[in-house]
Parts: sequence; structure tokens; C-alpha cells
Amino acid sequence: MPLLALTAHAADEREVVDKLLDRITQQEEQFVQDLRTHSAILETYIQETPDPTSDSGQVVRDHYFLGQLDFSKGLEYTPMAAHSEPSKGQRTIFFLRNRSTVFVPTGFAQMVLPDADGLGRRRYQIEFVRREFLGEVRCLLFDVAPIDKKAAGRFKGRIWVEDRELRIVRFNGIYTNGSASRMYFHFDSWRIHVTAGRWVPAFIYVEESGSSEKNNGMPRFKAQTRLWGYRVSTSDKLQELASIAIEAEKPVEDRSQPVEISPLESQRSWERQAEANILERLQKSGLLAPAGPVDEILNTVVNNLIVTNSLGVDAKCRVLLTTPLETFSVGQTIVISRGLIDVLPDEASLAMVLATELAHIALGHRTDTHFAFSDQTMLGEGELLRNLQLTRPEPEIAAAGAKAVELISKSPYKANLANAGLFMKALDSRAAQLPSLIRANLGNQLASATNRARLGALAEQAPAPDQEKLEQIVALPLGSRVHLDPWTNEIALAKAKAVPLISARDKLPFEITPFMIYLSRTDGRSRDQDPAPTK
Repeated sequence: MPLLALTAHAADEREVVDKLLDRITQQEEQFVQDLRTHSAILETYIQETPDPTSDSGQVVRDHYFLGQLDFSKGLEYTPMAAHSEPSKGQRTIFFLRNRSTVFVPTGFAQMVLPDADGLGRRRYQIEFVRREFLGEVRCLLFDVAPIDKKAAGRFKGRIWVEDRELRIVRFNGIYTNGSASRMYFHFDSWRIHVTAGRWVPAFIYVEESGSSEKNNGMPRFKAQTRLWGYRVSTSDKLQELASIAIEAEKPVEDRSQPVEISPLESQRSWERQAEANILERLQKSGLLAPAGPVDEILNTVVNNLIVTNSLGVDAKCRVLLTTPLETFSVGQTIVISRGLIDVLPDEASLAMVLATELAHIALGHRTDTHFAFSDQTMLGEGELLRNLQLTRPEPEIAAAGAKAVELISKSPYKANLANAGLFMKALDSRAAQLPSLIRANLGNQLASATNRARLGALAEQAPAPDQEKLEQIVALPLGSRVHLDPWTNEIALAKAKAVPLISARDKLPFEITPFMIYLSRTDGRSRDQDPAPTK
């Protein structure tokens, strides 16, 4: 072939590639514009780890942030809860280093985008690597680096682009040219397909694992960031309102016979109103999962406790979508956090935890009825958790502790409580290193001194913890059991296959692990794939 023809062919190929890259950058710009019409809940949990020269594999310190992220105002973050407080006046700085590392929530929020200003070819060099499947989604892989090597805060790493609409679904790397006052860390950011043509940021894993001496004082840590609450469904309410609006002109008459309501019935109705107000407000905020199949599994465990103890109560369960290990009861409803369900090793341990809240209901411990006044839950997102505190007083916790031991000892789970005792021992042994994981946002702290005392009998019955016994699992890694849909807030039990353990280090109790997501497109099908942690 003549040289001129070869040159023309190469030029044609270059034009095709340039158009492809331009399409990718245009789709990312459109993604950013669409994202600016939304807000989401952003939760970050961080575990600092020891130097690799240390013999200890356990976490040395942890941190936690929970807030509302408003994309319409850039990345404006409104804190809802923080178990590690950044210093005042430091919200605009990514990461700071002084006597100890100060982690700032907006730094993790930045990782939802490779570059808020776009990945245009005038600013970035983009090189094709290969094709690869992420779950069911076939992707084109590109290495990306800023053309200006001295530019600060630009993305350097790899992007995965799904091959149908050329949208970025994953990116993995670091922002360039950090400084002593603005530290950038390595991260792996994932987006999930939620509806036709729409992907949303959902999971971010951050890790710095090198020696601090070799990395210029860089802290060693792992972090998981989760985003959800992009949309709280109101379709049922809208349909109901539309139905009311188009009813026939003839009024509907209530033909039921008038019934006098007793003072006790009035009191119970008032308490149910307080319960309903609290649960509705938590679900509206995106903190409480809609009722679903996971609740039914929890209800089965609670019903087993109720029936075998002949309790005259009608309790049900709901799931709080946050990571810290906590439970609380509101009226006749038991609420347990997603993070706690994730780390519990078995059903007997779950029964132990639920029994602690069922005991409050059985003993008649009431929810504060001032929440029956609707204005008490008409709170902004930034003040919700601060004002909606549902922790029980110590005398009630102590009484419920004794009752919980009684309930569990008469239940079908009484012969399988060894792991429950081991779980409490493991939690107690890590309380000093994991205060942010253990500290409750709303309710009762499972690893409080009172709880440890009341469940001490279970721990005493358990065998001695032995890390070298592979069959002895005291707790699971975070993210082991519950899959959260970031768009609808619906949850389902994870379907990850059990992985055989090779060594004691594979146990990873209470630990953060990377996200490896099985991506799929909705296409009208339910999304039940599990964003399972790797081991």
C-alpha cells in the first residue's frame, strides 16, 4: 500500500478515536449537569491501620461522617452526624495534616467525579488500554493523565466507560500534586445503573497502605464512602391524592357505629402517632429503608422470641441505613442499623441483638410522646439527628438487659449462643479502637458499658476467642450482608458466595474492605447483585 494511503488510513483512525473520546467527555459533562439537579446522603467510615512493620493487624483508630450532599451547589455538604469533628474553618480544605490526620467530609465528596471541570482532551491525555467486563457491563478502559504535569487537583488514573452510551462507570486513581495542607489519597469510585440512561455515584473505596516514612508522612488508612437517598419514592402518595381528586361528586359516608374510646386506647393511639411521625420522618430523610423483604426476615426472628416467651406484644422491625452499630425501639417497632446486620456472624447473634429491643417493648418502655406533635419532626436535615435522640435512660437499659437474657434463654436460639457471646467479646475488645463504629447516631449503643454488663452472661458462656481457628468467626467485615439500592433506598440480603478462608487474616472482623461491584443494567429487571466486599 502506498505511503500516502497508509497516512490517510491512520488519519481516518485518529479521527474516529478523537470522536469517541469527545463523546465520552461530552457524556461526562452531561452527567455532571444532571447530577446537579440532585442531592444525596453521603456516609464515610474510616479506619486508620498500623504501620506495615507492626505485628498487629487491627485498626488503631476510626472516624465517621454522615451528611447531605447538595450537587446543585457544587458539592455543598451539610453534616447530619460526625463521630470525628474537623476543626472549625476547615470545610473547604480537602485533607489536613497536623498533630494527627484531620479528615474532612468534603474531600471524600470530591471523589464522586474525576474532575468537576471535565476530562477534555485539551486538559487530559487519554490512552486506550483494553476492553473488560465489570459484571454484565462491557467497558472500554482508558488511562488518563493531565497534560499539565504541575496542575494541582487533576485526576490521574484509569476510567471504565460502558460501551453502549459511553458513560464513565468507574474510575480509579488519585488527584495530582497534593501538599502538606491539602493531601490527596488514592481512591476507587463506582457508579450504579439505576434507571434507563442514568448512572449515579454509589461507592468509593479509599486506601493508603504504604509505610508513612516512605510516603512523606502519609497516614495509613482505609475508608468506605456510600451514597444513597437520591430519590425517596412518593408515587404511592401521589396516586392516592390523584384518586381523591377525581372521586365522584357524591360524598362517601362513614356508616360505622360510633364507639366511645377509652382513656387507655387514647393513650395508645397517641403513642402510635409518635411512632408513626418518627418513622415517617426518618424514611423521608433517606435514613430508614422502606419496608421490604429484609424486614420480614427480622420479623421472623422476633416472632420466634415472642411465641416462645408467650409475650402479648405485636412488634415489627425496620432497618436504619447507616453503618454505626446501633438499635432502638419506637413504640412497637424495633430498628436495627444496616452496619450491625452486616457484621453479625449468625442468626442467634441477630436474635440476641433484637431481644434487647424487644425487651423494652415487653416491659412497656414508652417512646417520648412529644413526637406525636407533628412540628417535633419538622426538622431540617442538618438538625434531624441532633434533635431526634432515641437513647433509653440507664435504668430502662438495665431492666431490658435482664429481660433480654430471659427471652433468649427460652427461645429456639438458646443452644446456639456461643457465637453471640464471641461477638460481644470481640466487640468489647475493640471498643477502644472503634469508637466511631460503636457510637450510635440515634439509639442505643450496643457496646456500651451497660450493655456489656447485661449481656456478660452470654459472653461468659462463650469459648475463648482464638484467632487461629478458622472455623471460629466472631464478626464479619462491613458490607457482608445487606445490599442497598442508592436510588430507591430499598435493601436486600447480599447473594455473595461463601469464600473459603486460607488464613486467620481472612476473617476481617468489623473491617473495611474494597468494593468490587457486579455491575448490571436495570433494563426493567430488579437489581439484586451484591456489592460484596472482597477478601
